[in-house]
Amino acid sequence: MGGLTEEKPTGQGEEKRKEEEGEGLEEEKDVSFETLGLDEQLTRALRKKGITVATPIQREAIPLILEGKDVVARAKTGSGKTFSYLLPMLHALLKLCSEKRATKSSPNVFILVPTRELCAQVYQETSSILEFCTEKLKLVQLTASMPHRDMKTSLAGPPNIVVTTPACISTCISKGILKASLIKDSLSMLILDEADLLLSYGYENDLKGLTPHVPRSCQCILMSATSSPDVETLKKLLLHNPVTLTLSEVGSSKDENIPRSVEQFWISCNTQDKLLYLLSLLKLELVQKKVLIFVNTIDMAFRIRLFLEKFGIKSAVLNAELPQNSRIHILEEFNAGLFDYLIATDDSHSKEKEQANKESKSKSKNSKKRLKQKLDSEFGVVRGIDFKNVYTVVNFDMPQTAAGYVHRIGRTGRAHNTGSSVSLISLEEEAIFEEIKSVLEADKKELPEIITPFPLLKQNAVESLRYRAQDVARSVTTRDVQDARRQDLKNEILNSEKLKAHFEENPRDLDLLKHDKILTNKVIPAHLKEIPEYLVDPTTKEASKAVKLTRAAMGIDTGPKRKHRPAFRKGSGKTSDPLRTFSAQSGKSGKRRKRSDGDESRRKRRPKQRS
Repeated sequence: MGGLTEEKPTGQGEEKRKEEEGEGLEEEKDVSFETLGLDEQLTRALRKKGITVATPIQREAIPLILEGKDVVARAKTGSGKTFSYLLPMLHALLKLCSEKRATKSSPNVFILVPTRELCAQVYQETSSILEFCTEKLKLVQLTASMPHRDMKTSLAGPPNIVVTTPACISTCISKGILKASLIKDSLSMLILDEADLLLSYGYENDLKGLTPHVPRSCQCILMSATSSPDVETLKKLLLHNPVTLTLSEVGSSKDENIPRSVEQFWISCNTQDKLLYLLSLLKLELVQKKVLIFVNTIDMAFRIRLFLEKFGIKSAVLNAELPQNSRIHILEEFNAGLFDYLIATDDSHSKEKEQANKESKSKSKNSKKRLKQKLDSEFGVVRGIDFKNVYTVVNFDMPQTAAGYVHRIGRTGRAHNTGSSVSLISLEEEAIFEEIKSVLEADKKELPEIITPFPLLKQNAVESLRYRAQDVARSVTTRDVQDARRQDLKNEILNSEKLKAHFEENPRDLDLLKHDKILTNKVIPAHLKEIPEYLVDPTTKEASKAVKLTRAAMGIDTGPKRKHRPAFRKGSGKTSDPLRTFSAQSGKSGKRRKRSDGDESRRKRRPKQRS
């Protein structure tokens, strides 16, 4: 593990010496949360959640934050950074409330994150702790898409903790929803999560606008997975004499962010053959499920989904043009194991997003004639999202930078689990691949290659599927992709808006919204769903069997119950589609039926009167 340093103007030598002295701290014995000095309500909540031992970043950061120091912490994804700032923050607020010193003129804590997905995740994690606390704290999350009246309602009270993006805070201040003078009186802690992404997501002006309203007594925390000039900029902008924490794996480079439990592989292929190789990996079951597939454009995501549908492989697409409610529900279903393959668009460097931002500024006369959903600038899936039990990451399209590669691979191997990644490298992507390898292997000259060729997929196994794959790939036209994209967006908007009130009252019905439904209107040939035995060579069969045995040894449930979706309650209709069964009168009619049945039974029991 990296060491602990306190920033000083002329302390570079001392900083380096302390980092070296800190090597090997991760080898210490497990540390419980009780020994860190946290409030008993918090330790009880953690025990109920089954969390008893602090991770390295938590046992180092929590005491420093409890002391009131500004902290800059850098640790790999999945290391427990969220709880390392949530727990001491909640401890401080609980103490203020118990002593009746919590001011009520404005929120006490701002937690600023770069994306809405991360905002929802931090909100859920905080709520899961607060529900076990006897002292009640008010927590709200704000998004930039909320109407101003809803923001005012949420901030009435006011809340103790606000989880949001910098753009939303900027809007609240400029519109007078939050009074700048009151922020100076009440704000006691400012937390920037995924700090290295905040400036790259375009929040620089929002943060600069917030800075004059942050009191000098406010404690500031910066959490990041990487070090970058952006983090240094934020540190100078907001922090005062901060303590810097840098954690990495034992015996590895201090700049390593990919867990050593993740195996990294690559496959060289033509751009035109990428669908063929992806099919071979999934259909021959040579990679562990669940699988997260990264692409750079939304069109390619839907092309892959339509392609896989033809072979009986169901998947879902997660992208920036979907409504927020739909994106959150897709993540929840994937984490719950209701489908095994999720195609995610990593368009942080995509021209689509830039073009969409330009189009959103200009008004089009024909905009109402088309279903045109502008991309959400606060969407981000590569960083911060806690994907659960992802065992394989596939880079169908390579990221634009080495940092992007690190963040993608960080979606697997979380919380000390094993994982693997497979990157499909075309001729055009060899340059960025070599750059990624050079960055990862810079401090590992004495070690073997970090990214190695994928050993389980043989060329003859790929060639046995070539005819089928090429035939199906040609059948997926550009128009099919656009139609599927439009249809999926229509469905998700309907699910997100029209039935929002219904699902709030009937949360179990929401589980029946399948995001992996078949999109194509064409008949899918039955023979494509199964691969004939004669097409699979013995070597590939053995490799697939080994993957399945490994899966069984890991205790991953592969039975049909894992994918079983809860059914509607009796009497909800003939079909299981909530879009067709929803009726505002369904509750009343049910009551009438029960009453009439009861009346009939009472008539049967009633004795006959004598004439």
